Amino acid sequence: MQTTTSPRPRRGHRKLFVGVALVLAVTGALTAQRVLAPSWSPWEALRGQPTAADGAIPAGLRLSVHDEASPAVARLDEDLLAALREAAADATADGVQLLVSSGWRSAAYQDRLLRDAVDTYGSRSEALRWVATAATSAHVSGDAVDIGPYDSSDWLVRHGEDYGLCQIYGNEPWHFELRPGTTTEGCPPRYANPAEDPRMQL
Repeated sequence: MQTTTSPRPRRGHRKLFVGVALVLAVTGALTAQRVLAPSWSPWEALRGQPTAADGAIPAGLRLSVHDEASPAVARLDEDLLAALREAAADATADGVQLLVSSGWRSAAYQDRLLRDAVDTYGSRSEALRWVATAATSAHVSGDAVDIGPYDSSDWLVRHGEDYGLCQIYGNEPWHFELRPGTTTEGCPPRYANPAEDPRMQL
């Protein structure tokens, strides 16, 4: 009796099939990752990235002085915020919008900024000319606000003492704090940088 045997599949075809399947699987995974991956996830917080709850404001974004939903604004000292809002109303009449680029910060966020500054400037002493420690920062206590863009901070430099709002550091024209009594005495002399501020020596 004559028997027949099925031909064996060619090894070349099998390799080709496996190769195509692998390429499709990898392509599909990469596509899904691009489509499904969010721009931010809770894993960022676990890696130490500051969030809105820390007072972080995304780069390039500025907040209204009336933004009660953002801790960066809502957790500012109430007297500072009231003065800032009064100034903002008058600035608007001059065609200038006062916006918050940084306000209240958590201690963890301030620590992160200082570490980044050390990396940027190469030493802690140089970094402290720009970034205070969490223990001394007026941002952590809610007593300081950074205003932008330039025309906004420039307006506040020129008119801030009418509201008790003063530029504190010569190297930070965006940084303002409340100094009551300036309507009669004017703002105090500026420190060249935070490292010269006695409050930063604690």
